[in-house]
Amino acid sequence: MTIKLKFLLSILLATASVQAWSAPAKSLSAEQMFQILASEISLQRGEAATAYQTYMSMARSLRDGPLAQRAMEIAIAGNSPELALDAAKLWDEINPKDAKEILTTLLMLNQRWAESVKPAQLQLSQLKTIAAKEKLINSWRPLLARAQDEEASLLAFFNILQAPIGQINDIDILYTYSLGAEKAKNYDAMEKTLRRIIQKKPDEKNALNALGYSFADRGIKLGEAVSLLKKAHQLAPNDMYILDSLAWANFRLGNKNLAIEQLSKAFETKPEAEIGAHLGEVLWSNQDRKGADTVWRKAEALDANNKTLKDTMARLWPDRVPSSAKKSPQLWDGRFAVKVSGKDSKNGGSGAFTLSHEAQTDILDIRNPMGGALAKITINASGAKLEDGDKIFEAHDADALLQSYTGLPLPARGLSKWLSGEARVGAPASIERDERLRAQKIIQDGWTMTFQWTEKNQIKKLDLARKSTAGLIDIKIIFEELDD
Repeated sequence: MTIKLKFLLSILLATASVQAWSAPAKSLSAEQMFQILASEISLQRGEAATAYQTYMSMARSLRDGPLAQRAMEIAIAGNSPELALDAAKLWDEINPKDAKEILTTLLMLNQRWAESVKPAQLQLSQLKTIAAKEKLINSWRPLLARAQDEEASLLAFFNILQAPIGQINDIDILYTYSLGAEKAKNYDAMEKTLRRIIQKKPDEKNALNALGYSFADRGIKLGEAVSLLKKAHQLAPNDMYILDSLAWANFRLGNKNLAIEQLSKAFETKPEAEIGAHLGEVLWSNQDRKGADTVWRKAEALDANNKTLKDTMARLWPDRVPSSAKKSPQLWDGRFAVKVSGKDSKNGGSGAFTLSHEAQTDILDIRNPMGGALAKITINASGAKLEDGDKIFEAHDADALLQSYTGLPLPARGLSKWLSGEARVGAPASIERDERLRAQKIIQDGWTMTFQWTEKNQIKKLDLARKSTAGLIDIKIIFEELDD
């Protein structure tokens, strides 16, 4: 059992009352009973994808909650939280009362934060005591800590707690709520909550730091900001995040040299993308463009999707990314070879593809080596659809769909961004750039990608590699050069 699966199961058991699966709610024909029996036999043979698809198809056609529940359990056991979510949503659609608790957890686990707000609010509204509410909220906080999109998760947390927050006494919950209020730009709620924490616990360094940094970042109440941050720094002199905040306040006050000294120490001691963003900006404002570029390169290698880093570079150096990566619509043609090296065998395949991107939609056409159509995958904000002849498969996540279809964790959802030499939004990433600031290496979603570019800044070759339960997956892609 993988660490991720262990975590998933622990969260599910901690936050939801998952009832043992029982017989389908409706009477079944002999043929339908045979399908269930065949699915269970498939599970015993390790063919979980087949069993999952059968249960999902039957649950949809029969509108049977227990069948959807069984599909969800199969996906959980197969360490596929995305597919588990699809099944849980169907279960909730059929039997809302039974599935609501586990649906909330799976939505959060799958980073679908905005969708988690309503079911989470409903769960909280049904609890009678503040202690019970705080217990449930604290069960969600480990999922917040694992969020790929910090802003989206904190916004969801803020919206979930709108009703009960006045009654909440737990300092950790109040602090997380204040961070969500800041992301929502509800600065009054943020300040009120942080001052409430400080009143309860005057030496709460995180609250002192958050309030001081917010003032400094917005350029207001700078005197109070420095006072709050100095106190936090005295309480935790080795906390580099607090030193970063204090340096940022000094920068806002015009003390650039002191800010550079403090930020350099913070970045060297605690290499974090946001600290690097701040140090780079102070260096840039001090006319040290080379120093800023060096720091930002290091920061991108740590976390290329850090919002502060991206916003800072876009504001100060908008032409940093080669212009060819910004064209729309975009089109790529190429050939690929996939090799899977497992413990006992090696397998793989090859073919050709065309990928187009326009208006937030990716269309991936996959062909065999002779040019015959194999599959067409359409990816947009609402989910993914795979067409294989007359067969159509759908899922909320493109990677989950492709894994269910092929049995392998192959890339799909981030492909157009990667081929542009960018990290996809919504997941941690690392970028290393060449002397012309083109992506040389990107690490994201478990994939390590190595790029080669033409003189026209068109992608020439891309190598992708990652480890999986099936073995080491190695993908090599050669691109056709396109006319400008």
